[in-house]
Amino acid sequence: MIVVTGATGNVGRALVRMLAGSGKAVTAVARRISQDDVPDGVRAVAADLGEPESLVPALEGAKALFLLVAGEDPGAILDRAAAAGVARVVLLSSQGVGTRPGVYAHAAGFEAAVAGSGLGFTVLRSGGMASNALAWAEPVRLHRTAAAPFAEVGLPFVDPDDVAAVAAAVLREDGHDGATYVLTGPGTTTPRQRAAAIAEAIGEPVAFVEQSREEAHAQMSRFMPAPVVEGTLAILGEPTGEERQVSGDVERVLGRAAAPFGAWAVRNAGAFR
Repeated sequence: MIVVTGATGNVGRALVRMLAGSGKAVTAVARRISQDDVPDGVRAVAADLGEPESLVPALEGAKALFLLVAGEDPGAILDRAAAAGVARVVLLSSQGVGTRPGVYAHAAGFEAAVAGSGLGFTVLRSGGMASNALAWAEPVRLHRTAAAPFAEVGLPFVDPDDVAAVAAAVLREDGHDGATYVLTGPGTTTPRQRAAAIAEAIGEPVAFVEQSREEAHAQMSRFMPAPVVEGTLAILGEPTGEERQVSGDVERVLGRAAAPFGAWAVRNAGAFR
């Protein structure tokens, strides 16, 4: 049985669907979840990574764990996983651990804990996800506008379904123990280009408005801690060469190319209409 934490998120929901569709027994875990939130045959258990003891019922009978960077005590989470019989952990981390470790110290701590747990492990370092564009859903629906800073800075955003597909493959297959995969899309896109792709997907014009760094900082500060805001703006505005680079790890694991942003936009067009 495979336990998927963050099962109602953009990656977790797709991962649960993929694993269940391949015939795997799955327990879906989130802080707020019910059987109505998961496919038939999947067990839903409400638990909080910030309270490791709450995971014990979900881990019963588990052999593998998909783990998010959440909570403050990864060691306690992993101890409970090991006690339940989990043999393999797949951690969804961030590309920033490799490129900006000082900013992404929380995720780096989870990576270190997983590597030192004595369990088989694989780390997935995701780049920025295409689903971040859902922040534009309401302004596009209401006003046909999308605002972002750094209009012409391109990054290789990854489709969260590709992240889920890599996680599903790693959880099902042998040969990935100890690996760290960097997951990106197949090419870079700028915020202006992503807005244009959404416009094409919905068949309506979408006006792009370039924010100043200060405007973006004020908006992000409403829902992000200050260090994360600074780190995110640094990546968006002044990405390193590594952060701009397209990784081939999605294709290496899946045997197919990563999906472009436009494909994600078409699949999620309903959110913007």
